Amino acid sequence: MKAIYLLIFQVISLYEWVVIIHVILSWLVAFNVLNTQNRLVYSILDFTYRATSPILDKIKNYIPNLGQIDISPIVLLIGLWFVKLCMDLYLKPLVF
Repeated sequence: MKAIYLLIFQVISLYEWVVIIHVILSWLVAFNVLNTQNRLVYSILDFTYRATSPILDKIKNYIPNLGQIDISPIVLLIGLWFVKLCMDLYLKPLVF
């Protein structure tokens, strides 16, 4: 049971990093710092987009439109933080 708890906790932590990397890469592409013609940049951006877009699209349906500002990654990161906090407070004493 401990291994499953730790695995889920680490997967959530890795997913947080994927969201952060996606946001930073999308900013760099938007400001023409990175070129998507580069195969490595395109591969990383495509992976992060495919990993984050299903959840971010669902979040965008519920939050109001703020024009050019997209706060869905912030909402997702706060949600992931909340899940990790609940795991620490409620599941950790039961598992350990």
